[in-house]
Amino acid sequence: MVCVKRNAQRLSLRLGRAPILDGASIVRIPDEVTDVFLRYGDATEQAEINLRISLRRLSKAQAMLAILGANPSQFRSFHRMLTGRGAKAAIEDLFRSALPIRTDNYRSWIAGHDCLSDDEPQQIRQHIDTLENRPVFSIIVPAYETPAGALRAMIESVKTQIYPDWELCIADDGSKSPYIREVLEDAAAGESRIKLVFRSENGNISACSNTAMELATGSYLALLDHDDVLAPHALAMMADAINAHPDADIFYSDEDKLDDEGRRYDPYFKPDFNRELLYGQNFISHLGVFRTSAVKSVGGFRLGFEGSQDYDLVLRLVAATHGPIVHVPHVLYHWRLYPGAGTFSSTQHDRASLAARSAIREQLASRGQTATVEAGIAGYHRVRRHLVNWPRISIVIPTRDHANLLEECLQGLLNKTDYPDLDIIVADNGSSEPATSALFASMAAFGVRVVACPGEFNYSKINNDAVKQATGDHILFLNNDISILEPTWLKEMAAHLAETDVGAVGAKLLYPDGTLQHAGVTLGVLGVAGHTQRGAAKDSFGYFGQLGLARDVSCATAACLLVRRDVFEQIGGFDQDNLKVAFNDVDLCIRIGRSGHRIVWTPYASLMHHESKSRGSDVSGAKLKRFEQERIYMRERWGSILDTDPFWNPNLSLDSNDPEPAFPPRVRRPWLTTNSD
Repeated sequence: MVCVKRNAQRLSLRLGRAPILDGASIVRIPDEVTDVFLRYGDATEQAEINLRISLRRLSKAQAMLAILGANPSQFRSFHRMLTGRGAKAAIEDLFRSALPIRTDNYRSWIAGHDCLSDDEPQQIRQHIDTLENRPVFSIIVPAYETPAGALRAMIESVKTQIYPDWELCIADDGSKSPYIREVLEDAAAGESRIKLVFRSENGNISACSNTAMELATGSYLALLDHDDVLAPHALAMMADAINAHPDADIFYSDEDKLDDEGRRYDPYFKPDFNRELLYGQNFISHLGVFRTSAVKSVGGFRLGFEGSQDYDLVLRLVAATHGPIVHVPHVLYHWRLYPGAGTFSSTQHDRASLAARSAIREQLASRGQTATVEAGIAGYHRVRRHLVNWPRISIVIPTRDHANLLEECLQGLLNKTDYPDLDIIVADNGSSEPATSALFASMAAFGVRVVACPGEFNYSKINNDAVKQATGDHILFLNNDISILEPTWLKEMAAHLAETDVGAVGAKLLYPDGTLQHAGVTLGVLGVAGHTQRGAAKDSFGYFGQLGLARDVSCATAACLLVRRDVFEQIGGFDQDNLKVAFNDVDLCIRIGRSGHRIVWTPYASLMHHESKSRGSDVSGAKLKRFEQERIYMRERWGSILDTDPFWNPNLSLDSNDPEPAFPPRVRRPWLTTNSD
């Protein structure tokens, strides 16, 4: 264990390239340490500080005192644990929550933050009694040749729900094994809330699900696979969400998996509703809860979509609903997935994937879009939108000398970019080198315009002034240190703006060594904002495919950002008074989002970024003071918005660009009064 002294600056302790824990005053590191670095940075840039540091080993008692001194909020929880379970258990719990070890930290997270205490079921019952609306949940289960143990576990997870107002509607799809009927009838004996129907013929999962739905009398349907398990408080959480959002038709939770020994692993801490991501993967179904009348109004499960019948249903419900789509950020569903677990979608993967792509294509058509839907990464899906008319795009490139970088960027636009209507503007901020003047003269023959933007470097003002000279329907803000890698990148970005609710589109940016620089920016990470999964391998799928799927984000870097011009002008452009250099793109994207427009990041527009090569770091030397002022301004202006990025689950830490569990989470169960309970 290591103490790290810090002042007002935010520090990050790293072992080589791997972050240990950012912004903490005490961290736990492995016994064998060879390289240790300190980094300063709160946002899209981090700079290494050349400081001499010393490490000292602490005893458990010293570490405990250091933790409590640095985190007084932990004291109440520690005291309760101390009096309830004894010193050893209390200290271990404190270490699990305050000093997470990256290996096996999900189980530590479960132990500290996702287990019901002994008195919690009674608290849940008391909370249920306060609900104005007590909906009845009809849990729909299509069953077929389910292993006896898994079938019993599924049923038991429903019978032990703390929320009492449910009915379990199971339809068996003509199973041949005699034990299926025995298990089901034994479970239903003496339990009027379990309803059974035995189909005489196997009709596949869509028909079987509709048969189960015919048994339903509840106002909401919950979909449960025949070998999966619900958390004991799952329906209580959903009932609370329904009361909080009475106009919503669609609710979904986080999920994890069960291995062949019933151990939980691989949590999916999901984003809030993400329309673009939904075209790549079905993140809603586990646990998906839907208003019964809404499901019936769209025709229930459709034959021919077996293996993706839930996905097809979700897409049609999303298209039809006028209410919010509510994410309940708690792990309420445990998906049994291990070698030999025989779900339809896993045993007939190709058929299920084709059905999903057909459903996605149909929903895009209903929104007036012509698209091809094909195989994406890791069994997910990729949408290619087809435009007849490509809008004119003005590309604004701020620069000051560094002619070699700018020339590579311009040559990439002119010779390597397959886009029919470009208006290229170089916003010159006082270049003085002869090579730059010669480049400007040679580029004029290709229609490249140079706009003088003199004065001190003010990125926001330079871009605002250049946009006034633009002729395009859309504006692409592009750094002069960007290299083009493939020809169709800009068409990919422009196609997303065909969706009228999309205001901006970001690209995938790589460092020269091939590692990931930008895949969207997460608000709140490292203080203000940070690049999601920065440093990942070029072809990494990322967290549940998020580095390989187009998705909505709260922010994308203006190093390559395509913005609808009318939206840019509507919100007043970049803030040139308060954010001259840092965080101006974060601020711009927040305002785009607040104007009612989505921001999409796409991995299919991939470029190389020689980050800050022409200007150097903004967090060193004389620039550090200004950077800190702009950081403080962002915190004062946007405050809680920075810490509640809807696409970064509150169960994920804000101390890392990587999706790591938060200790503690920033969300609580509604019957508890504090996060530490």
